[in-house]
Amino acid sequence: MVYFYYICPMKDTLSKAEKTKAYIIERAAPLFNKKGYAGTSLSDIMEATALTKGSVYGNFENKDELAAAAYHYNFYSLRKRIAQEVRRHEKATEKLLGITRFYRNNWKLICERGGCPILNAAVEADDHLGYLKKPVQESIRVFVRDIVAIIELGQKNKEFRRNIDPTEYAYVIISILEGAVMMLKTMNNQQILVSMLDRIDAIIHHEIKK
Repeated sequence: MVYFYYICPMKDTLSKAEKTKAYIIERAAPLFNKKGYAGTSLSDIMEATALTKGSVYGNFENKDELAAAAYHYNFYSLRKRIAQEVRRHEKATEKLLGITRFYRNNWKLICERGGCPILNAAVEADDHLGYLKKPVQESIRVFVRDIVAIIELGQKNKEFRRNIDPTEYAYVIISILEGAVMMLKTMNNQQILVSMLDRIDAIIHHEIKK
């Protein structure tokens, strides 16, 4: 699938056509996240890539296919950056706190890039872009699995309570994160984000951790 090329360590082995697809995705992805998937025009894409209409549509069947690929790119770029923070720590507690630490340290960059790609795409998918529904659902499942893996590690290492449901808490954490970013962008108030991140940390310390 073309939208995974950007994380491929063997990118130099891609064919010329595959490299072109990857280039279009990389240049178009920020536009879709900032302007919206419906609001990003072919002209916007052509300007960002410096390619002609024929070159763009010679690599993608239509705008919907490119938009879906761009969404995957945006989500996995975010996931990769969160994972880099999580991997810095050995203990499960610090790994889980690393997620909120990432948002505390990178909220300005997230806003500059248009906000959370999951939330942005989810709103459009629910309103009028049905083709984005499954990609968004799958990315949420991936995010849930990432958090569940950390909680299960903590349970195995006896850092976390054994009687909690990792999946339930993963959805709680993600829901608060998405709401935090939405409120930050809507109200232009960093303190709202900080308060919500503090709430997640409190859940980790008082409900998840032993």
